[in-house]
Amino acid sequence: MTDSDEIQIVEKDDPAPHQPACPTDSSQYETLYGNNFPRDTDFQKLVWETEMAIATGVSPELSAKGTSGCYFVKDRDAKIIGVFKPKDEEPYGKLNPKWTKWMHKLCCPCCFGRSCLVPNQGYLSEAGASLVDRKLQLNIVPNTKVVKLASDTFNYSAIDRAKSRTKHSIMTKVPAVGKKFHRLGLPPKTGSFQLFVNGYKDADFWLRKFDSEDLPVSTATKLQHLFERLVVLDYIIRNTDRGNDNWLIKYEPATSTPKGDSEEGEWSLVQNPDISVAAIDNGLAFPYKHPDEWRAYPYHWAWLPQAKVPFSDEIKELVLPQLSDMNFVQDLCDDLYELFKTDKGFDKRTFAKQMGVMRGQILNLTQALKDNKSPVQLVQMPVVTVERTKEGRVRTDSDQYTQSFSHRAPFFSWC
Repeated sequence: MTDSDEIQIVEKDDPAPHQPACPTDSSQYETLYGNNFPRDTDFQKLVWETEMAIATGVSPELSAKGTSGCYFVKDRDAKIIGVFKPKDEEPYGKLNPKWTKWMHKLCCPCCFGRSCLVPNQGYLSEAGASLVDRKLQLNIVPNTKVVKLASDTFNYSAIDRAKSRTKHSIMTKVPAVGKKFHRLGLPPKTGSFQLFVNGYKDADFWLRKFDSEDLPVSTATKLQHLFERLVVLDYIIRNTDRGNDNWLIKYEPATSTPKGDSEEGEWSLVQNPDISVAAIDNGLAFPYKHPDEWRAYPYHWAWLPQAKVPFSDEIKELVLPQLSDMNFVQDLCDDLYELFKTDKGFDKRTFAKQMGVMRGQILNLTQALKDNKSPVQLVQMPVVTVERTKEGRVRTDSDQYTQSFSHRAPFFSWC
């Protein structure tokens, strides 16, 4: 996502008759498909704007990249404002519009999919990563939530499209009958909706440049701190798909401020380059077991020079007090439970295993921070699972946890 267009939401004064009227109160941005986020009015407004754009003919655009259905959604001015990934168009979804995974399944069924992940839960993983990011105040994941959208550009089955055409035809010819239909258009799709970030490029692009061009100390320090936040996020959620092409860096060159009105053009203030990081593509995380079959799914940032530097005091002060508190960790598990249980295929036992892996990751991370280790030393620690003896919504003082280490290593450790 390297589009440099600026996000802009415009409310038109005179909407077309078939559109819902523009609300006068930000808390009344009612959407067509029940996308309600009362605690996040800005996000609610953005989803509402997306639906308005689709209603006026500004359709989402399928991304040419990736191996699944990933759509750039726009506002009514055709500016990209978000990224929508439908559940049924995920890499192994039944309506995936890309053929690469179909070929993968056909030619190499023994290695098809990732056995440590729950199938078709990528949209929850995307939203879950955003939730963890907010809880820990890492602020590197663009706001992501689960929403429902419908558009002709999405990949629907022939049956759904035929039903929609038939209903529209009946509505046109026999309005009395058509009014009785619960829905005329295509059915809405559930998926993850992530805010679009502007001015960012693949981390690989900037990291190669930084290898040949030294950064100012302050900028390099900020990059290191942001990198550590990425490490914390990926390690906690056990991201199985983090390469240098799916986390982004925004680099803003140094700026100068002129002094007075002198014709000689004296400069009194030079601001160092600024840098930001965005962790996108978090759909292959939250495994229910550590990888132990064919592939290890390593963190590719572990080979970067930044990974050899011990964790800074900045990241320790930010996350260590929270991660050391088992009540905070359980609150995090409870929040993820509320998110994951919305899936129709939700299974409590599987979710408990997912949280067992996450607790083990948090245990290792906490110890690494206390021992002043580096990210590369962190990923070399033995993986552990911490399971709650009695999983449930009720928390008691007698809650007990059982630790277990994984003794089975994947066949390939480098991929």
